[in-house]
Amino acid sequence: MAQYVFDGSMTGLLSCVFRAFQFKEFAVKISIQGRFQSGLFDEVIHVSANDEHAQRVWNALKIKVEHTSLKNFYYTFLSEQEQAFQQLFEFCIYVFQSALPVDYNYGHAAVLGLSQWTKQVGREKHRMEAFVRFKKAKNGLFIALVRPDFNVLPLIERHFKDRYQDQSWLIYDEKRNYGIYYDLKQVHQVHMQVEQVDQTSHTGFSQKFTVELDDDELLYDQLWKDYFCAINIEARRNIKLHIQYVPKRYWRYMNEKILFEDSFLQKR
Repeated sequence: MAQYVFDGSMTGLLSCVFRAFQFKEFAVKISIQGRFQSGLFDEVIHVSANDEHAQRVWNALKIKVEHTSLKNFYYTFLSEQEQAFQQLFEFCIYVFQSALPVDYNYGHAAVLGLSQWTKQVGREKHRMEAFVRFKKAKNGLFIALVRPDFNVLPLIERHFKDRYQDQSWLIYDEKRNYGIYYDLKQVHQVHMQVEQVDQTSHTGFSQKFTVELDDDELLYDQLWKDYFCAINIEARRNIKLHIQYVPKRYWRYMNEKILFEDSFLQKR
């Protein structure tokens, strides 16, 4: 079996589709450069990202499928999972080989797979929009560090730009080493060493900022914790239900959860 190895980019993936039709190779295994393992009889082919080839494939997809399928394609790509990349490749092959519309043919594994990945990525997007917490630095910049399961920063950009138009902010993905920065006019992608901002970036829980925070930040932080404690009804505490709605992996973004976690651990 042929094994296509690409650089992990959208351009690279679409270039794999172009090559498959160019050489009539449709039973192909898709792998990411640096993470692939070839079988004993696999023919490993490194496919370079080609802008022209990728654009031709994308333009053809826009003609063959509905907008919803294009959205599902993009969301699935942002999952960054090799299984998802394989299903994206197989989806393209199915689309271009079929004379009929395939958008809602969930009997096909690739079409169903894209729908399932879209739900997972969309759920992560909504949770990031709900659970992101900012810290105000002395220079007036509001900073938030996140570690989402999927690459959802491109999906949450519009939400935060619309919601916080009057302040500059930075949301930085510690896992993928890039962030989105809003300068009161437009959003930019930025790259930096996350250790410059968070001393505990490798522990995966509490955020201890090394940047100089605004003098009032600790006061606001304590005020929010006091409010959280004041509205809590101890007799109605339901840890299992709480974790169902706010999974523990999101607690690191929420300063009130420091108190909640201490209480949670004491009761175990």
